[in-house]
Amino acid sequence: MTTATYEREAADPLCLPPAEAAGLLAAAPWRRLAVMGDSFACGTGDPSPGYAEQRWPERVAAALGRGRRPVFQYLNTGVDGLRTAEVRAGQLEQVLAFRPDLVNVAAGGNDLFVERPDLDAVEAELDAIYGALRAQGADMFTFTVTNVFDTFPELAAFREPMAALNERIRAVARRHGAVLVEMWEHPVRLRKTLLSADGIHFAMEGQAALATEIVKALAERLRAGGAP
Repeated sequence: MTTATYEREAADPLCLPPAEAAGLLAAAPWRRLAVMGDSFACGTGDPSPGYAEQRWPERVAAALGRGRRPVFQYLNTGVDGLRTAEVRAGQLEQVLAFRPDLVNVAAGGNDLFVERPDLDAVEAELDAIYGALRAQGADMFTFTVTNVFDTFPELAAFREPMAALNERIRAVARRHGAVLVEMWEHPVRLRKTLLSADGIHFAMEGQAALATEIVKALAERLRAGGAP
């Protein structure tokens, strides 16, 4: 990244420069990162003027992999539009075969776009995914959905379902010892430029902030006593 090209990102207090992000994870033990799930796992989102067009999973992989390649490996199996059961059925076997030592599971949002969302089923599917990964020895991290609903009132109908999904994500993370990145009240939510044109996904500005929080949370877990 050069400040001449990405000057807004370089000046953004919510974003870490790539070298600083890598420095925070210099002692990290993880060498095989997998990201699985839906469009949030893909890092779907529009460009943001003045920010690198780099999705959050790629940013985290870059921070972990800096100076470690070719030893460091990264796999992303995310597919737009999947529900949690489809993520487990279609991706878990491939991710387990990759034998990751660090995994992000980003799923659950698409399960809300039905008349009566079954959050018990979502939680059970997440439990099954996390359980299989932990049984193989992988560490995990996840993040909550961001509360954008005051800034984007046209989306207010989704506030309660998303808050309820976050509670399920927190519960599963606690049970499996996953690193939890709390994004619900993150200050990036107040930015009018946060969302892509679809009104759902973070533009690159938001993805840069999300990646920063993930890196910080992983670094904090290391400082607190090593990998989960």
